[in-house]
Amino acid sequence: MRMAHLIINCSFSPSPAVKTSSGSPSYCRNVVQLQNSKSSNLLLKSCSKGQRKSYVTRSSAAVQGKTQTPLTSSQQASGHSSSKPKKVMVIGGDGYCGWATALHLSNKGHEVAIVDNLVRRLFDHQLGLDSLTPIASIQNRIRRWKSLTGKTIQLYIGDICDFEFLSEAFKSFEPDAAVHFGEQRSAPYSMIDRSRAVYTQHNNVVGTLNVLFAIKEYSEECHLVKLGTMGEYGTPNIDIEEGFITITHNGRTDTLPYPKQASSFYHLSKVHDSHNIAFTCKAWGIRATDLNQGVVYGVRTDETAMHEELSNRFDYDGVFGTALNRFCVQAAVGHPLTVYGKGGQTRGYLDIRDTVQCVELAIANPAKPGEFRVFNQFTEQFSVNELAKLVTAAGAKLGLDVQTKSVPNPRVEAEEHYYNAKHTKLIELGLVPHLLSDSLLDSVLNFAIQYKDRVDTAQIMPSVSWKKMGAKPRTVSV
Repeated sequence: MRMAHLIINCSFSPSPAVKTSSGSPSYCRNVVQLQNSKSSNLLLKSCSKGQRKSYVTRSSAAVQGKTQTPLTSSQQASGHSSSKPKKVMVIGGDGYCGWATALHLSNKGHEVAIVDNLVRRLFDHQLGLDSLTPIASIQNRIRRWKSLTGKTIQLYIGDICDFEFLSEAFKSFEPDAAVHFGEQRSAPYSMIDRSRAVYTQHNNVVGTLNVLFAIKEYSEECHLVKLGTMGEYGTPNIDIEEGFITITHNGRTDTLPYPKQASSFYHLSKVHDSHNIAFTCKAWGIRATDLNQGVVYGVRTDETAMHEELSNRFDYDGVFGTALNRFCVQAAVGHPLTVYGKGGQTRGYLDIRDTVQCVELAIANPAKPGEFRVFNQFTEQFSVNELAKLVTAAGAKLGLDVQTKSVPNPRVEAEEHYYNAKHTKLIELGLVPHLLSDSLLDSVLNFAIQYKDRVDTAQIMPSVSWKKMGAKPRTVSV
């Protein structure tokens, strides 16, 4: 299979020995020149397998060619103490959750490196989508962070499906913890067509396998903090436990992994990840925490609010937008809230400020060697109808006439069901949640109103059907 490379032409010049390498979906065959920002160009072009020579980018966007100071023996000895700053590799650190997490961990004193192939930005160009908020290039983001805080974030541009690249990144940075956000994270994207389904499974499963092998080969004590999803569980008619369930069957009792009922090719990739991680913990002694995250809402953290160049992305479209964020944008522009089907679909939700807090807690309290932990990472449960009512009430206080309409459900899912998921382990570690309040909804709505001129209303309605997806590529805007 021919593979595509994403070559980054940055406005700053890394040291002469530094080159960049990255991968992108194999269905992208044409040479495409994309202007990403004033400081970076994305050039996508196909190349043969024999040309796939990998290089590692190790650079600080603020200090060019700066060499990292080696750890002393005493620092190495205390590398896994929860009271000491750690070297944290944030894989997928240019994305929605990854960027906020990278800044938060850096602000807390950890030494942070971002690993990303920047392909999420490419998806927007391919599908004709855009973030509600204008987002700066990753290089300008890191420069601005350095100028505001004096803290340096290392940057490795490349594809974790390229093991040679990932190996060099691990050997160069030597992480104490690897926070893995680096996956295609949209269920609708994985259901657009065959090529996106294949890309999602290959990128997510192979990428995670490579991370596991990199830890085994180059950083055995590294703690893997993997972002999973509550969607792995589905909507069973029993309580959802945190990863494991004790069952008595025919007089015998055992504690087993909780049954998985994935509802898209994306969710299935996450299930495969969990199985692979659990196996390597048992076989190789890897330490891992699987954070089964609920639906994230909000956009601002203390760090991203410091400057407009640190702003996070805010997706509102039918492919990457999440329910509450989408509803707030729809209310801001006067579009009826799009409730899928009966609207009884219930899920766990959390503020993005709690996402970064949960990751911080997992890093500070690492799993033991050989331990595979599962934490359900959410703070509250809502049905889609309940969210619509909350947004309607919050909009009324701001003078918005918010309407709701039921639209045909593009997904294959139960629209009315029992849902009760446990989520106590992170609370026990010290999570102080930001619960959904009127003031928070007002804040997100006002944020959506501020940027409503950037809304493309053609992207609001869902356009990806679980039942109608096929093998034929959909290469134009969906």
